[in-house]
Amino acid sequence: MPSPKLSVQTTTLWEYPSQHYGDGEQGSKDYRGATPSYIIWNLLERYTKKNDLVVDPFCGSGTTLDVAADMKRKGLGYDLQPHHERVLRADARDLPLENNKADFVFMDPPYGDNLTYSGLPECIGEIPATDPRYFEAFEQVFAEVERILRPGRYMAIYVSDIWKSSAFVPIGSILSEMLAQRFLPVDHIAVVRGNKDLEKGNYHKSAEEEKFFLRGFNHLLIFKKPEAGEVRRARVEGKVRQRKESREMGDPKREDGRGPRRGGGGGRSGGGGQRRGGGGGPWNSGR
Repeated sequence: MPSPKLSVQTTTLWEYPSQHYGDGEQGSKDYRGATPSYIIWNLLERYTKKNDLVVDPFCGSGTTLDVAADMKRKGLGYDLQPHHERVLRADARDLPLENNKADFVFMDPPYGDNLTYSGLPECIGEIPATDPRYFEAFEQVFAEVERILRPGRYMAIYVSDIWKSSAFVPIGSILSEMLAQRFLPVDHIAVVRGNKDLEKGNYHKSAEEEKFFLRGFNHLLIFKKPEAGEVRRARVEGKVRQRKESREMGDPKREDGRGPRRGGGGGRSGGGGQRRGGGGGPWNSGR
């Protein structure tokens, strides 16, 4: 039975009642954690044009490649454990692609070690999100995305926060903060999850009794690689932000770098900096 007709999402809350669009499927319905294909369709509709090169460093079952082909875009997909004949084996931290080559990059990476992807020790999906090495790996991934993406073009990452063993990790907030050090923020979308586990009464009972929240949405973070003129603006904004945070944290150093002012320094109590998100609930991966 064909899925409902696709339409361009125009708010920051996205929802579609099917994993696939049209009368076929994109990627594989048997692949655990597959990315809902309408998400990729919407991103490519908005941020790319015919014959653009779309790259997915965590391509899994090839959903991105199938959507790109439907939309007359060129697709390149990489994964440590390919599940699609056109997905090439490569690590997202070391992509075999030239600099400034991609017109758009989409990523739906592992959300910690909640699912088994490859069993390979070098796989990011083997690292718990509570382990600092998880986010250290993403520093390398984002450096590669910055290298391969053309200036002025866009990238998006689809992720979920996790809650496990009474430990909450706000993956979306942390990755957004990391990306903002390299790219210009464009928008932050909340995507309603269609996970069937959310329909199970025992999940809701546990959430109520143990005082955590089920994961009702995923983050879709959209960023742009700055062009030459935007790089300077981004750096200036970054310096202003650092100075503000320094004042709020009570740093006695002068903004001109010449040491403390007479009489000490300091700023408002309560500290500054961006707060990371909160919540809780079962976690799952996607690709």
